[in-house]
Amino acid sequence: MSQDKFVYRVVTRGTDGEIKTKEYLRIDMLEKSHTQVGIDDCSTDLALRGLPVFQGLIGPIPDGKGFVRYETPEVFETLTKEWTNTKVPRRRRRTAKPEGLQSTQAGSPMQQQG
Repeated sequence: MSQDKFVYRVVTRGTDGEIKTKEYLRIDMLEKSHTQVGIDDCSTDLALRGLPVFQGLIGPIPDGKGFVRYETPEVFETLTKEWTNTKVPRRRRRTAKPEGLQSTQAGSPMQQQG
């Protein structure tokens, strides 16, 4: 996917503490407000390789099909902590007992020798 096919999201925290997202349809618009300091060359998402790295932002981060996300370090840290502290409900697996298995069993052979 070429750079022109992405929507670029920049996630920051406002003065009121609320998370704010601003979207850019073109990378050159993002480059007008942020200083590029490099190019991503190690992302595990191959579509992100070659995208710019900006001073003061963490990213590029995949954010769904067609979206690239950049976050301030503070937002990145906060959202990462929230994500790691999110409890995923455990799924219980119930297995049926094999037929012919009795629920009460006689004592072990050692107990029976007495």
